[in-house]
Amino acid sequence: MSSRAPNKAPCWLLVTVHELNPKGFGIACVDGRQLIVPGALPGERVKVRLRRRGRRNAHSELIEVLEPAPERVAPRCPHFGICGGCTLQHLDPAAQLARKQQHLRDLFWQHGQVAPQSWLPPVAQDPWGYRRRARLGARFVEKKGSVLVGYREAQGGFVADLSRCMTLHPLIGERIERLRDLLTQLECRRYIPQIEVAVGDADVALMIRHLVALGPSDRARLIAFARAQAVQIYLQPGGPDTLAPLWPAEAKPLHYRLPDWGLELQFMPGDFVQVNGAVNQRLISQAVALLAPEKHERMLDLYCGIGNFTLPFAGLVGEIVGLEGCASLVERAQENARRNGIDNAQFHQSDLASAAACAPWLQQSWHTLLIDPPRSGCSSLLGAPEIARLRRILYVSCNPETLARDASLLVRQQGFQLARAGIVDMFPHTNHAEVIALFVRDKRG
Repeated sequence: MSSRAPNKAPCWLLVTVHELNPKGFGIACVDGRQLIVPGALPGERVKVRLRRRGRRNAHSELIEVLEPAPERVAPRCPHFGICGGCTLQHLDPAAQLARKQQHLRDLFWQHGQVAPQSWLPPVAQDPWGYRRRARLGARFVEKKGSVLVGYREAQGGFVADLSRCMTLHPLIGERIERLRDLLTQLECRRYIPQIEVAVGDADVALMIRHLVALGPSDRARLIAFARAQAVQIYLQPGGPDTLAPLWPAEAKPLHYRLPDWGLELQFMPGDFVQVNGAVNQRLISQAVALLAPEKHERMLDLYCGIGNFTLPFAGLVGEIVGLEGCASLVERAQENARRNGIDNAQFHQSDLASAAACAPWLQQSWHTLLIDPPRSGCSSLLGAPEIARLRRILYVSCNPETLARDASLLVRQQGFQLARAGIVDMFPHTNHAEVIALFVRDKRG
């Protein structure tokens, strides 16, 4: 039962939250409508202020938690609730993992009543200071006389006014104010909508998107900042192919180490790498443990990127081939193999969205397929008849929804068993999760 202040706008309500929506916001039910309550958790009795109504749902502002859930914790970030970078800091990390695992379980069932023979324990690390890739918005606000730098607000399209970010790597998360001051000093401050961040083990690169050409004074300020803060700065006047170094003048690769495998992988600031370095290392270890490859085996790695999985597996199998759609990533993977003295790994460019383009590769004899596709998944590829000849498929996904869809295809149409599956907490304090799943035809796994 809810109580409502009559004939007043805005009005307040007392409601009980029963679930979280895909964004991590609480959901209650009022007068047959869904009421969205950011910052509330399932089971909580809360006081809210109604903000706006729609035909099917209404939006509210949390005023007070009257009966908190046992899983509620105090958010560590002072910007929580305003910034939309993460929406689950008020939920205990262990409860976050349990929720993500249950969501995956539900998706497997909804997409074909599939369930793994056994569940893997969640892969997780320190949930703070983990992000080594980020895209920050920037906006000059005349009334403030300052540029705002941050993620989008949780309930709007504006840039949140951040002074720090506790999920970004500290090399940049603790420098938000300095970055904000720098942009405010630029003559072109009204024409910088975005800054991308890439962090390696030793270096930070900032990629500044600008809508007008930079004058000499602005370039000088950016170079002075880069020198003082020991960061690299790249300029991007147009699309991704316009990205070019400002300081140092010669493009300098970033790198990260995989100490368990004795590897160091180089990448350029615009390259895709896993956002969470510590979890990525554990993900690779879990992939190796699940596949347990033998030295005589041949392995195919699709969407191989810079060789993140390919190169660790190269020391365990007879031959491994990585396919990637982006030519620059293929070049980077080849160079990483050379730098690490690996001669049994090959890398080739291929249109992985086309089953026909991949057919010549799939028709070869492979023991194992490892696939780490984009969010859209790879149902067209996994439906190819050649897939049925494989013994094992290890599927890593950043989208549990499309993995569950593809799992149904592999089990129902291609005759695989879903042996093991579990979540990988690549994005703590958010509603996103990486997933790893092993599909087998034999008794191994």
